Amino acid sequence: MNVRTPEQIKTLLASRRLPDHPRVVVSGNHAVPRTLLALLDETLPAYRLNTINAPTGLPDREGVSYETSFVGAGMRAHPRLSYVPARLSQVPLLFSTTRQPDVVLVHTSMPRGGKVSLGIEVNVLPAAIEACHARGGLIIAQMNAQMPYTYGDGEYGLHLFDAVMEVDEPLPIPPPRRTSGEAAESALQIGERVAARVPHGATLQLGIGEVPDATLASLTARQGLALWSEMFSDGVLRLDEAGALDPDRTIVSSFAFGSEELYRWLDGNRRVRMQRTEITNDPAHIARQPLMTSVNTALQVDLFGQANASRIGARIHSGFGGQTDFIVGALHSRGGQALMALRSWHPKAQVSTIVPILREPTTSFQPSAVITEQGVAAIQGLDERAQAAGIIEQAAHPDARDSLRAAAAELGLN
Repeated sequence: MNVRTPEQIKTLLASRRLPDHPRVVVSGNHAVPRTLLALLDETLPAYRLNTINAPTGLPDREGVSYETSFVGAGMRAHPRLSYVPARLSQVPLLFSTTRQPDVVLVHTSMPRGGKVSLGIEVNVLPAAIEACHARGGLIIAQMNAQMPYTYGDGEYGLHLFDAVMEVDEPLPIPPPRRTSGEAAESALQIGERVAARVPHGATLQLGIGEVPDATLASLTARQGLALWSEMFSDGVLRLDEAGALDPDRTIVSSFAFGSEELYRWLDGNRRVRMQRTEITNDPAHIARQPLMTSVNTALQVDLFGQANASRIGARIHSGFGGQTDFIVGALHSRGGQALMALRSWHPKAQVSTIVPILREPTTSFQPSAVITEQGVAAIQGLDERAQAAGIIEQAAHPDARDSLRAAAAELGLN
């Protein structure tokens, strides 16, 4: 095992012939190998940092530029950000074409049986590792005693890495939710309405947040549920404890984020398989899941059933992510459905999230239903006038309905 000290890691980076502005791909979401990344930042005068859904606290100085296909809080609105539009299922292809990595830094478990695991973050990393290895780049692992060992596409023999460094650092966990009052009540109402559409034996895709948490909490009485999702969090634990999950169906995901309890549950759990994005987000694989139920959210939905989940004022806020992959896959699943769940009113901006027609680029369109705290607008299979009427009367906030009716008339939707 090629264990190196921090100073040896820096020497390795300094001695390797790298381009003047090398592309560095690192584990993203909530698995950034921060100690390893800090050593690289101390060593390389300039580099491009490529990661998915970057959290805050990344190196930020002249010489460091950012690039991603899904913008997280740590890169959002940054002047040195290069956003590369791509569905998440297509991001791995970029590493062998237009975004070839020179260095890959990953965050792994400690070795078991001669292998380490990418743990809670597999995602696009296997493709980055393969592309970097093929072109002779550097692949370095930060092995963490607190990273759970998960099975699937993130298991690697130690021989793959040019160097490994050992740490013992806690993983990030979500801060406690402080939502209360009307906001909490609306999340609960949306979650209950989404859950009411989920049958026994359904396969679920859900993200993280108040509405997914409320949805999962309302599903504990179901039976035979399965999970095929880009990611999951603690809500899955509650389903498992309630006996709502089918014990014979593998939980398939690409990354996870949650509590220490979740990480302990994940460690060595063979019921969970963490797979690469090309599998989890492939619409063809998704479509093969029985009763596939995809639950996503948006910043805005318009009367044509189009959703904007990516941009605010034309400025990139996040990106396509896996929304388009899962909507397409779910709609092609036998008995499947794609649900768009959001609040009907934006409390900070004091505007309706249901708009006449999107002024921003469209992220996705034509879900099975639009669900808010006001109600459920089932739009699949209806003509555009019936869709618009349903969205206004069942999903829009009452304060916005008169203006939406007038706009619908102007758009020829009445």
